[in-house]
Amino acid sequence: MSAGMGPFGALRGQLVDAATAFAGAPDALAGILAGLVDDVDRALREELEIFPVCHHSPASALAMVRRLREKQPKVVYLELCEDLRPLLTELRNCRLPVALQAFATDLDGFPPAWGPLSVVAPITEASAEYQAISYALETPGVELVLVDRSSDHVFQWAPKEEPEAAGHGDDAALHGDAVGIEIGDLRPRFAELEEHLMRHGKVRHWSEWWDQYVEQPLAGADYDTYRQVMVLVGSLFRRLGPGGDRLARDEDRERYMWTRMREHLAASGADPAQCLYVCGAFHAASRVEQFGLSAEAPDFDISPRTATRWLYGLVPSSHSAIEAQFGLASGSVSIAAATWAKAAARGGHTPFQLAGQKGARKRSARARQAVPVPRAPVTDQLSGFLSRPPALDDLDETELLGWCVDIVRLARRNGYLAGTADTIAVFETSILLAGLRNRARPTPYDFQDAAVTCIEKDVVPGRRDVRRLCEILLGGDRVGEVGYDALPPLARDVFDRLKPLGLDLEKRTIQRALLDLGADPGLVACSDLLWMLRYLLPREAVRPIMGERRLGERSIQESWDLSFGRYQRSIIELGYEGVTIEQVLERRLRRTVWQPDATAAVALAAVEDAVLYLGGGRLADQLGARAVELLAAERTVDDAPEVLRRIRRLLAHYRATEPALPTWCEAFVSGGYAHYCTLLPTAFVDEDTGIRQVGAMLGFLFGMESLALTLGCDRAQLQLAVRQSHPEAPAKVALLWAAQCRLGLLPPAELRSRCDELLANPLVLPSFPLYITGFVQAMEPAPALSGFVVEVISKAFGRLPDAVLLPWLPRLITMLRDQAGELMPMLVREAGRTFPGSLASVDAWVPPWSAEGTRPATETAPRPAPVSAGPVSELLVGHPTACDAVAELLGCDAGWRDPVACASDHREVSALLAGHPEPALAVAGLLA
Repeated sequence: MSAGMGPFGALRGQLVDAATAFAGAPDALAGILAGLVDDVDRALREELEIFPVCHHSPASALAMVRRLREKQPKVVYLELCEDLRPLLTELRNCRLPVALQAFATDLDGFPPAWGPLSVVAPITEASAEYQAISYALETPGVELVLVDRSSDHVFQWAPKEEPEAAGHGDDAALHGDAVGIEIGDLRPRFAELEEHLMRHGKVRHWSEWWDQYVEQPLAGADYDTYRQVMVLVGSLFRRLGPGGDRLARDEDRERYMWTRMREHLAASGADPAQCLYVCGAFHAASRVEQFGLSAEAPDFDISPRTATRWLYGLVPSSHSAIEAQFGLASGSVSIAAATWAKAAARGGHTPFQLAGQKGARKRSARARQAVPVPRAPVTDQLSGFLSRPPALDDLDETELLGWCVDIVRLARRNGYLAGTADTIAVFETSILLAGLRNRARPTPYDFQDAAVTCIEKDVVPGRRDVRRLCEILLGGDRVGEVGYDALPPLARDVFDRLKPLGLDLEKRTIQRALLDLGADPGLVACSDLLWMLRYLLPREAVRPIMGERRLGERSIQESWDLSFGRYQRSIIELGYEGVTIEQVLERRLRRTVWQPDATAAVALAAVEDAVLYLGGGRLADQLGARAVELLAAERTVDDAPEVLRRIRRLLAHYRATEPALPTWCEAFVSGGYAHYCTLLPTAFVDEDTGIRQVGAMLGFLFGMESLALTLGCDRAQLQLAVRQSHPEAPAKVALLWAAQCRLGLLPPAELRSRCDELLANPLVLPSFPLYITGFVQAMEPAPALSGFVVEVISKAFGRLPDAVLLPWLPRLITMLRDQAGELMPMLVREAGRTFPGSLASVDAWVPPWSAEGTRPATETAPRPAPVSAGPVSELLVGHPTACDAVAELLGCDAGWRDPVACASDHREVSALLAGHPEPALAVAGLLA
């Protein structure tokens, strides 16, 4: 098109002449400037009226209200994911801002590492898209059509590397890791351009530049001027952008939208003159071949959606969450909301609003039904707009003075030493900053900078700084809320089941719930639900203050801090996974144990959770069977301590509550016995296997031995595994000796003799602390050795030189704390029985092992080993008949009561009674 053709011919010629004069010859600059005018001309001549917008722009919202009342279109095409259309009617049940969300957990066609997939589209009242949605839903005979790519295509077109989370920090937590979708992403994609604009505009960030040079000039502009300026800005950023993959995806989106609009017009027969296409200004300046209804290019080939099952709902949003997700300056969305409310009231425009909208301002009068205005011919409004200086608003002293008084009052409440002088200083500084920035009227950004300068003085006495106080003053961080009727079934079920608590769970404050389960058994169901929510939701949402839930334990009274209002999004997303909390918890547990990296310890933890929260039953049996499979497939013993701890706890629970052990428990014990016997020789010599893991393996083998033998296991397998073990590390050698002593392969006297030889060997002394480490871990498989461990440690403290002992003590304390915490009570009890109980008897006390070492050589008959006093010894002495009967059944005489005849067996008997006190205690109970 030549320079003299069309309504913009004169403007095009002026720009080309200016570029030629500036550069000395026609070059790329002239092409860019002429191209800007061509883009505006092309967009405005299109048969389907294009309405360019910017996300969360009051000027766009005001222009949208005016145009909708003038044109009254019958079809509104909106740049928004097409599969989110059913959610729009639910906005009536919400308090804005909220976000439309598409969510997927079961992925098909996407990398598993991407899951779960989430897309959000925030909606605020001060946005053009909300005005278009309200108009379409509240006006009879108007059809609203979403034409942007679906949520599935958002991730189909994403780079194949794992997408990064869109939000960061607490503010973005309302949106989580979702990919944000916004209408009208108008921001320079060329970093040098953005920096240039902000530096010459004398502003701190992009939001302030946009407010000063676009928002304010367009707030009162007519519709034609608004459209031409917005398309011009979109074309400028498009032509000066870097291009690349992002531009290619944007062009595919434009082809997608034009294809959808053509399809709808062909199917519905709608008149394009009665339609309105709402899209971002960037897309309004599109140059794709499918642009326009009269384009001859074929429709875009839209790929089918994947088999991923998408779920849809509404989640709460907030101004700060939107700012964090889309990289806007802090407070910019709140300032835009305040600007929108003031501009709508000043201009006398009645915004559109959904009927029954929660939290919306009541309209004083219904808008007058205007007669549709026919489309006027396109005329050049850009020349006048670009050539005349912007109209400067006069200073509104009343408004500015009100801001200054209120910010000082708010600052004093938050601990600042502010007074009347600061009010005057903020007022004058605001005017001064506005003048320096070529503004006659101070903007909220000027006022904010002035308040920080005059009040804060580099000191923040409270939780909020002055900039945050200004945001609160100018509108605050408005947080949305999804109404009860718009919640998924699971969330409604949660609120219904917690009604007996008598709390308003929709509040964003933390509420305290007190449950007296003994006095009111009806609250037990609420307690069960709260524990399940504790497992599924973030820790801060449901926090127990008093009470706990463990196997075999139930609290009589409980106290909870509940913050469901702040974590409404998390509850809503649980509704995407199931219909009830129990179903979601069951699915989570199953997914946990069938993950590729699941281990036997993870499966046992899932079994424990199933018993605690779901009562066990069939689910626990299936998870336990999975634990058996995982244990048999493991080739390392890294999780042996965790496996031992959890299987012990589960066996104790089932023995106390069930008539017989579940089948999976028996299979786990028998399979684990054979499994650990097989891996034991390798674990002893493997340098990567720690002493704690080997000790846990032996603890499993010896602790579960009686049950394993009843299930058909052979003790010879364990004996063979121990005989085949040949460790070299001192700690593992000590552990092997303990295992041999436990099996009867190494007499206690020889074990003591070996330790004495080590202490007598100067070459071994530096490594003797490592032997003690192994003996401490040996108390796990052989609790009867606790007395011997006390003896070894005492001898070490008495004989090791300070050069060896002092550097080793910190390591000993650290090891006992980190690796033997559960063994310390046993060690302390044994030390308490061994050492004197009073300070006065210390000097006369002789260690038992020292007395044995100093026995005269002429004494032929051994003295009986000292047997510690206790209920077991008193029971045997007071009721010897039971032991006589057992001795007779075993074919032994009754000489066990003769201390001289059975002196050699006292140590074995003592060890047996210390290791297995349950039978003796049971006999004591029978004998009362």
